[in-house]
Amino acid sequence: GAQAGFGRPAPLPQTGWERLSELWRRDEQQQYPEETVNIAKSAFTAGVVGWLYGGLPAFVSARKAFIERSHGELFQNRADAVQSAHRAGLRSFIRYGWRWSWRVTAFATIFNMVSTGLSAYRDKTTISNFAAAGAFTGALFRMHLGLQGLAGGIVFGTAFGIPAGGLLMAMYGLAGETLQEKRTRERRELYEQKLAEWQSRLSVTEVLGQTENSAQGRPETERTREL
Repeated sequence: GAQAGFGRPAPLPQTGWERLSELWRRDEQQQYPEETVNIAKSAFTAGVVGWLYGGLPAFVSARKAFIERSHGELFQNRADAVQSAHRAGLRSFIRYGWRWSWRVTAFATIFNMVSTGLSAYRDKTTISNFAAAGAFTGALFRMHLGLQGLAGGIVFGTAFGIPAGGLLMAMYGLAGETLQEKRTRERRELYEQKLAEWQSRLSVTEVLGQTENSAQGRPETERTREL
């Protein structure tokens, strides 16, 4: 406790591995870095978008197919027929929505983790980070198809990563700084603040020590004068 309160603040990370490891550590407020939180948010958003992308067309198609197949069937009333058609569509919505959801979520999560990790390791955000992340993610998803699938995955991933990275870079340009630059700035400002506070406490401690030593040495001086 004393060391944490009065020790010199830990220096800023200097190597890529140190910056990379900081992405998965909580700060003093027990919060993860903004980049890590954004990865989780994008994963959730990708899951919802993937589910809608795969589920809605499947719902419409299954409902239409059920109506076409059930012309000769007997239902208790019109409401029963409508509910049966909706149930058929809902089953397809859940089935195909889930198929697309987990795939899109996994792709977006891996892509964001790699691109964020590269930006942290290199301490800069560039289009090449997103292109490399897209190529890696595409290759990972298509590697089970052999060399041809691996090459196709790299091409698809790169083609996805470059425009996605360009869009993000444009957004960063409007904001004035990238997330990596913002994190570096905030980390430097926090370190300077902690260093100033530590130096202030150190100065107070030295003054108190000198005062205490003076108080302890005064009686001996008085006794020496009496002798």
